[in-house]
Amino acid sequence: MTAARGLGILRTTLSVIAARCQLPRRGEPTHLTGEQSLICRGLIRSHNRLSLWESCLRKQTERASSRKEQIMKLEKTPGGYALYKEKTIIGTCQARPTEQGADIAALTIVPEWRRKGYGSYLLKEVLRSLGGYDKESATVFTAPLPADAGERAFWAKFGFAAEGSGLCRRRTPDLTAVKLVQDFLAARLADPRLCIDATCGNGGDTAFLCRLVGEGGRVLGFDIQPEAIASTRQNLARKGFAAELHCDSHANLLQYVQPGTVDAVMFNFGWLPGADHGVFSHAQSSIPALEAALEALRPGGVLSAILYSGKVIGSDEKTEILQWMRSRPLKQCTALVCGFANWADTAPLPCFLLKK
Repeated sequence: MTAARGLGILRTTLSVIAARCQLPRRGEPTHLTGEQSLICRGLIRSHNRLSLWESCLRKQTERASSRKEQIMKLEKTPGGYALYKEKTIIGTCQARPTEQGADIAALTIVPEWRRKGYGSYLLKEVLRSLGGYDKESATVFTAPLPADAGERAFWAKFGFAAEGSGLCRRRTPDLTAVKLVQDFLAARLADPRLCIDATCGNGGDTAFLCRLVGEGGRVLGFDIQPEAIASTRQNLARKGFAAELHCDSHANLLQYVQPGTVDAVMFNFGWLPGADHGVFSHAQSSIPALEAALEALRPGGVLSAILYSGKVIGSDEKTEILQWMRSRPLKQCTALVCGFANWADTAPLPCFLLKK
């Protein structure tokens, strides 16, 4: 029995004892008999020990994972990769990168290290290093077709299937609200010159707009959180882009551009990914920003907004923005609400306003 399973059994046993002894539930009056008091004190001591054991188990697991990462190392070599265990090469992979992935010619583990999970580790890390787990990119990896059924099963664990005379692993990126919005804008806008990311976050949409406008275009980014501006600046620098970033409310965007001149304004409401989820956008500031963005758009320009709801942020902002969008005069714009019909009610909701 593993330590984790043993802790699970102990936790269940303590819960059963508490129920059979008719101990009060949380929030109920706590008038205990002498026997119940003794049992309760025993359960408290047991739960304290359980918490200590869980903490120790968690630390042991983290240390074991850290040790494995320290002793295993994947290094790039001419024509592929080498897997080191400490200072010894125990596996190699011959791979030729392609436009969408790679052609894997061979994957080998030294005989004495086989059937210990190192082959899986090597293939997984090679795929990761070549973008095979990028959720936003379509990838294609190929490999020779093994004659052995066991080897074919091994490759199948990583998504490879027989195709023609070899193996092929094809991955199509999942459609997300962000991807839908970006694809719509790229298809809708012809040669955009001026675009705004009204909610920079970590700079994903800012980088998309920089790519969309090209070298001769202009992109502005807004966020009231300094850490978001810093994160966006770093993201753009890594990708070789530049934008005018302003640590200011998006409601003030008309102080930076002239009305009727902007091709696209993007909003991605909610909170800053990776930051405190207690800090999120509100309709009181979001709707004035949307009004400013609509005024800034040229005829034919597009405003995009991804709306959120959930346990932490509630649904007020989403509800109020939808009401505001649906109340726009038809002579001013066309409002599109693009729901994912079989997703959860709290799924991100992409919306568009097409300026007339």
